[in-house]
Formats: sequence, structure tokens, C-alpha cells
Amino acid sequence: MSQVFEQSIQINATATVVEHCITDRVLMHRWLNPVLRCEPVGEWNTEVGAKSRFVIQIPLIEPTLNSTVVERQPGLIVWGFEGFFKGRDRWECQPIDQGTRLLNRFEFEIPNPLISWGFITFAATWTKKDMQDQLYRLKQVAEAEQTSI
Repeated sequence: MSQVFEQSIQINATATVVEHCITDRVLMHRWLNPVLRCEPVGEWNTEVGAKSRFVIQIPLIEPTLNSTVVERQPGLIVWGFEGFFKGRDRWECQPIDQGTRLLNRFEFEIPNPLISWGFITFAATWTKKDMQDQLYRLKQVAEAEQTSI
């Protein structure tokens, strides 16, 4: 069963600045959940076909999502991933009069019924909140980047 978590936020920065905060690995680690790290597979880039790993830093097990950029346009990046989740993480920068509306759509399924039950029971609410928190942190990073230009 596919699930979708969708969040958006208005950011007082240009779409170019917001996109840079999503695609620059150093800036990304300023807004990602601190227990999550993104590692490139090969050299870091965000063009279609680029691979990376998102690692949840839980001692001993470190669950990992292998991801590939599956769609890329100016203002849009979509990571497809496989691991304990299968799905897509879409980030879209929509220019508006006051800056940018950033839309994050996390669409996924969990093939293993036991892991799916555990996620729904224990982690779904936390994941939704974490997505909101990430967007707020990204907003802060982008707005700080905008003022430093």
C-alpha cells in the first residue's frame, strides 16, 4: 500500500537559493534531521542517475536508503529510493511573489509487512513531524543564504 506525506512552506528566498540549499550537500546537512546523513556513491551531484545513500545513524544497524536522482529540472529534484522503503522524495521550488513555495512530497511503500506495521504504529506521526521540522530548518538556512548574497 502506497503512502504519501506532503508538506509545503513559504520561504523568503529565491527559488534558486532554495534549490541550492536542497542540492548542496554541506547546506543539506544543516537542515536534515541530525540523525540522518547523506553520502554520495561516487562523486556528489544531483543530476539524473546520481546515486547516494541516506543513512539513519542508529548505532549498530544504521538503516540505509539507496537513492538515485530520477527526475531533475530547474527547481525540481526527485530522488527515487529502495531499501526498507521504496518510493520517491520530490522537492519542488515554486516561485511566488514573496519568494518560494517549497513542496516536499514523500511517496512510498514498505514491502515488508512487519516493518510496515511498525512504521505505521510507531514512526508515521514522528516522520510527518520531522518533515515539517526539516522544512522549517531549510527555510532558516535558505533565508540566511539569501541575506548573505
